[in-house]
Amino acid sequence: MPTDPGVPFADFAQVHAQISEACRGVKTLTTELALSGRAGAQRLRGRVVAGFARPASMRLEGVAPFGPAFILATNGEAATLLLPRDQRVVRNEPAEAILGALTGVDLAPADLQAILTGCVAADPNPTGGRMHQNNWASIDLAGGARLFLQRQNNAWQLRAATRAGWQLEYPVWQGRFPQTVRLRADRSGVVVDLAATLSQIEANVPIEERAFTVEVPAGASALTLGELRDAGPLRGQ
Repeated sequence: MPTDPGVPFADFAQVHAQISEACRGVKTLTTELALSGRAGAQRLRGRVVAGFARPASMRLEGVAPFGPAFILATNGEAATLLLPRDQRVVRNEPAEAILGALTGVDLAPADLQAILTGCVAADPNPTGGRMHQNNWASIDLAGGARLFLQRQNNAWQLRAATRAGWQLEYPVWQGRFPQTVRLRADRSGVVVDLAATLSQIEANVPIEERAFTVEVPAGASALTLGELRDAGPLRGQ
């Protein structure tokens, strides 16, 4: 990414409108994520089937050989996490708190959707921009996020971003959406470094509302967020 201070970028708003047109139009998103990386000393690897709907609904289902490893869902209010193999359930907690305890990625559904689609922020509003050396530019968004663009073949492409403690990289694109997203953050001394490769991307297809709820078996026992955190990559933090 550029390290020079740059000079004012007069066309930042127009360029941002062009590069964010696809992601700003996403109302629903379904995709499969191939994950690899680390959260502290814990290695993270696997596949997750993901579904999102604006403004704040999400379903994440961990893929395992004999049924889902976990199901995390929210319809915009409190979230539920079910661990089918253990018959344990976390109820009525924020989705970002559950996701953070489970993987170290403490992002709300709208923010995660924005990152995966290349918008970076759920409601991206450009406030300024700079031109840098070697065909780079940066655009600041309201709320503190910053985009880093690279110009290739007379077109601008999002390559990296920063937002609220996260460093993001977009090394590979597939059509209008990123194919690979790398997320990195330091959570109280625990480094989360995770790459997500997206496949089977479908935008703006109908998703039934029931997809954002979890059917909890009658015999499932309660699991607290604290217990989940103590067993996860951020334990002790």
